[in-house]
Amino acid sequence: MKTDKPGTFFTKKKIVIFSILAVVIVGGYFTFTYLMKNKQLILKTSLSALGSVSKFLPIPPDEKKEIEVLNNIVSVFTKNDDKEKTLLILLQNNAELRPGGGFLGQYAIVSIKNGTVVSTKVEDANLLDQRISAKVQTPFPFEKMMQLRNWKFRDSNFSPDFPTNVEKAKYFFRLAGGNTQQFDGVIAVNSQVFDDLFTLTGPITMPGYSGEFNSENASRKLEEIVEKAYIMNPELDTQNRKAILKTMAPIMIQKLLTIGNVTKIADLFHNEMKNRDVMLNFNDQALQRAAASVHWDGTVPKDWGGDYLMAVDANMGALKTNFYMRQEINYDIDFTQPKPTVTLNLKYKNTAPGGDWRTSDYHAYLRVYVPQGSTFVSNHMVSRITTADEFNKTYFGFKVDVVMGTQVDGQIVYTLPDTITSDNYRLLIQKQSGAGKIPVTVHVKMKDGKQYSQQQTLLNDLNLQYNNQ
Repeated sequence: MKTDKPGTFFTKKKIVIFSILAVVIVGGYFTFTYLMKNKQLILKTSLSALGSVSKFLPIPPDEKKEIEVLNNIVSVFTKNDDKEKTLLILLQNNAELRPGGGFLGQYAIVSIKNGTVVSTKVEDANLLDQRISAKVQTPFPFEKMMQLRNWKFRDSNFSPDFPTNVEKAKYFFRLAGGNTQQFDGVIAVNSQVFDDLFTLTGPITMPGYSGEFNSENASRKLEEIVEKAYIMNPELDTQNRKAILKTMAPIMIQKLLTIGNVTKIADLFHNEMKNRDVMLNFNDQALQRAAASVHWDGTVPKDWGGDYLMAVDANMGALKTNFYMRQEINYDIDFTQPKPTVTLNLKYKNTAPGGDWRTSDYHAYLRVYVPQGSTFVSNHMVSRITTADEFNKTYFGFKVDVVMGTQVDGQIVYTLPDTITSDNYRLLIQKQSGAGKIPVTVHVKMKDGKQYSQQQTLLNDLNLQYNNQ
């Protein structure tokens, strides 16, 4: 059997788990109406497609660990033991970027038994939050920039570290009267995944709705249908505003679960997890360690010994302006100075042509995570800097404001601790979940005057090494 490139075929179990993820995620967006009525048909379609894959090409060595992890996950969630496994799915809209991905607008609860989805619940996060009476102080800058005095479930993903957000989401779920002991795992999914699924289904035209849904517009077009009219006219009945999802579900799932798409689904979700648009967290510590071993757990590493950078945005404008935001990172480090000195240039461009119900000037709170013990020196074109330590890192926090149609070139300068040297210099640049593609330029000036420059696109974490020998 031929494929486009070596390594794109996987073991059957790997395809199974990615297919299950696809069905779960699509079901999350579609409130599972079709899925619950047709779960046996979906299962048979998937197994039929898997049965047609009779030969697999060799895979690169770095994927062997991933296959082992996926086999472990599958053995738990498809085990024929008559026990239910329940997942909490956090559905995040990365057009409104938050530190842990996108704004947490909806969640789903999915129960799987013997490899089949047996029960589901989908709800807006606001409805859960209405059941929370406890007063929990919001972290900075929610109160200052958004006038939010009470922290709730929809804003729980304020950390760049997914395990931290999982515990905070469970905390608010309990405050709302929910039982978190039912959850065997938590999965975060950004809306970018929904758009990417249309690269497999192709464009879809819905009866009664103008235009087509495709990989470029799917999530935004859905927003217009289920949100715009109700935001503009609060008096409208909201009970049936998501009726389109019930119509779209069977069309999309049928297109996804075909023989030609099964291995493509595996490839797509492999990339989504590498890019942090899907993150996994399990109660089973063996599974959690396995997910962490292939960096699918969304953690900020606490034991990294080299240089480190993670720029973490929190959209504080309460609108979906990140769709129009373009970023660039320029990282210059100079070892010829008395202490290693970093000049970090952050370019923000707001390409929005004008304001509307979901777009405006960009207002964000940015935290730049760097090695612990780094010292702030100066800043340019950004607000006053605040400094704190977290995850064995130091971060510099400041406001970013970008008017529509303009660009801001912010800069901060800081020195690194003495533990960071030019000998076998290593730099880990970690990607924020939901941040999209960010061009990165790294320039290193060694003690002996040698210089190195490198340009990359931050799709997933970048691990760069420079041997000064």
